[in-house]
Amino acid sequence: MKKILLSILTGTIGYCFICHSVYSASPTRLMTDLIEYTERVWMNGYPSQLSIDYVGKVIEPMQRVLIFTQQPQFGWQVNDTREDVVQTAWRIQVASSRKLLETGVADMWDSGRQSGNNSIAQQYKGRTLRPSTIYYWRVMTWNDGDAQDWSAVKAFQTADTLVKYKTPYYPLEKTVQTVGKSVQQISEDTVLVDFGKAAFGQICLTLTSKQREDTVTVRLGECLRNSRIDPTPGGSRRFLSQRLALLSGTHTYYVKIPADARNTAEKAVLMPSYIGEVYPFRYCEIEGKNIGKKLVSVSRATVQYPFDDQAAEFSCSDTILQQIWDLCKYSIKATTFAGIYVDGDRERIPYEADALINQLAHYCTDREFSLARRSHEYLLTHATWPTEWIMQSVIIAWNDYLYTGDRRSLEQNYELLRNKTLSALADDDGFIRTDKDRLTPELYKSICLEGQQLQDIVDWPKNERDGYVFTEVNTVVNAYHYYTLVLMSKIAGALEYLDEAKDYSRRAADFARKFNKKLFNKRMGIYRDGIGTEHQSIHGNMFPLAFGLTGSEQIPSVVQFIRSRGMACSVYGSQFLLDALYDAEAADYALELLTSKDKRSWYNMLRAGSTITLEAWDNQYKSNQDWNHAWGAAPANLIPRKLMGIEPIMPGFEKIRIKPQPAVLKEASIKLPTIRGDVCVGFQNQPEQFCLHIDIPANVLADVYIPVPSGVKQYDLTLNGNPVVPALREGNFLKIPSVGSGSKYFVIKYLKNETGH
Repeated sequence: MKKILLSILTGTIGYCFICHSVYSASPTRLMTDLIEYTERVWMNGYPSQLSIDYVGKVIEPMQRVLIFTQQPQFGWQVNDTREDVVQTAWRIQVASSRKLLETGVADMWDSGRQSGNNSIAQQYKGRTLRPSTIYYWRVMTWNDGDAQDWSAVKAFQTADTLVKYKTPYYPLEKTVQTVGKSVQQISEDTVLVDFGKAAFGQICLTLTSKQREDTVTVRLGECLRNSRIDPTPGGSRRFLSQRLALLSGTHTYYVKIPADARNTAEKAVLMPSYIGEVYPFRYCEIEGKNIGKKLVSVSRATVQYPFDDQAAEFSCSDTILQQIWDLCKYSIKATTFAGIYVDGDRERIPYEADALINQLAHYCTDREFSLARRSHEYLLTHATWPTEWIMQSVIIAWNDYLYTGDRRSLEQNYELLRNKTLSALADDDGFIRTDKDRLTPELYKSICLEGQQLQDIVDWPKNERDGYVFTEVNTVVNAYHYYTLVLMSKIAGALEYLDEAKDYSRRAADFARKFNKKLFNKRMGIYRDGIGTEHQSIHGNMFPLAFGLTGSEQIPSVVQFIRSRGMACSVYGSQFLLDALYDAEAADYALELLTSKDKRSWYNMLRAGSTITLEAWDNQYKSNQDWNHAWGAAPANLIPRKLMGIEPIMPGFEKIRIKPQPAVLKEASIKLPTIRGDVCVGFQNQPEQFCLHIDIPANVLADVYIPVPSGVKQYDLTLNGNPVVPALREGNFLKIPSVGSGSKYFVIKYLKNETGH
């Protein structure tokens, strides 16, 4: 496993990367239909030591991954630490038994040697797979022409019914957190257990009683008041109290969590029977006569989608930013409890806006893609009412392809994605309008929206809209529409629908001209909220900026206006605000917002005592907010994608961009898991120089951007101690294109600024 260490050498801080000890070796991290751990087995949600080879020999209820696709896709990581290594060929073997494959017999499929660098989406092309059957596969690669050893054999099991395409998924997983007697006795008859962080889970107690008809009261909650669990926390923060009847002697009790009508309604995602109902809590209070003598142990079974805590790492010199990263990363793990992205515990309903932020953050905190795809495909057919959120499905679809390189979901859902652009609402001028005449039953059917009225939303809750004035032609809605046209051009191109790709591109360019003509106030240099109003809001400006509608000459005035508004948007809106600022290279202000201590900040969530991100900045901004909402965790993706600057620019991370924007941040390092391997970036930022250490996995190219202050005209740039051929200057950056794999150490020394000093 690659790691980044901060080491102090000769009085300076440098970033060192400890990589695999291998020079070159067989492929690792094999995936079948984007699932890596296809051999694991769970019993009632608890991980077991069994593999799927022994599933038929066990009578206990078991869960495992099932592959639904008739022709699954295989992927792997090229395990080679040499410089500038690219896979040049590959060979896959599939067999009906492990023994056959280990002896070199591939009775299902032997691809033979195939040229190419695709290591992430190779489709099975062998004999027809049978349902409910375990198969075994392995792969070998040629790296720069050199043959590598075969990988370890990997097994997968097919489902009872096989189809052309369906996304597989992991079972939900239980993890036991034991406290024992490490509890605080807050009164003679009451003890308080603090599990450290809130989680969705269940409580288990072992108690001793010597008398008949003995009872204890068990309370669960997310927050404290006066050193006790707050019984009236307000909003949608949780408190549960249950009476527990005890038997004589020592027994273990599992406290039953009752179903709540607000999150088990028709549209809610229900917990599977092998898990049971769960509850979000950090604290457990147990009250009963002489409870200190009765309590033997207490434990919590937390529930989440399988999550690798070590997959992503981030460290930096700013303590607030570090705390915010830790909070947001944990929030992504803790809120996967339903097996589909949901809006916390209040409703447990999937929404596109939640899923978009969740998706990007999950990609940046774990090498896991199935939950994001499953959530996306669920929402395609279970759409929600906001106009903009309907269109977000197109953004999520493109993100899925960028991060996985697997286009099957695009192929399967292409027609539906076309409808999600809401082009059916466009007038002759190209602008979309959500007036009643256009909201026909046919439209609702085409976008899979049932039982709800399509409405423009801009931001949520309503009081977070910075005074936005709604008009017939809404700036935010139409900015989204433009972006979906751009992305549909890319999607059509990826699917080789070349005529449609050209048409979408032409429509997008034409619409951009109309958008800026009608909605940009040239006199003020900013966007108005819509046609028919002169009101300007942060939303009417940050969305066009984030979606690439703002011309280079317009960016300074738009950014200046945005800076004047502060964090005048919700925690959901902050995703787009900070995306816009970083894309406009306003990193100083973006970092200021990320590390702010104001009430409208992530630090305020920590100050409030929450260990999972909130639904709103504070209770005063949303009276019914909950304390377990992943759409508040945008920094989990903003820090890796924008501050550290790691993003895919070709599908499946075949090529990436590394463009750190440190602003005043002195030091930072990150390990980002990707489908092709870990990308590691670390920097030291000083007034006189900038040091950048990157580690690029094999079979990946990177465009590397080195920051240069605007006033600097002369500099000295080296790579691994050697002078770099003059790089292309792009704004306040030097671009070094197509850097190959391996460890690279860039140092730029600023020699002279425009004043000659």
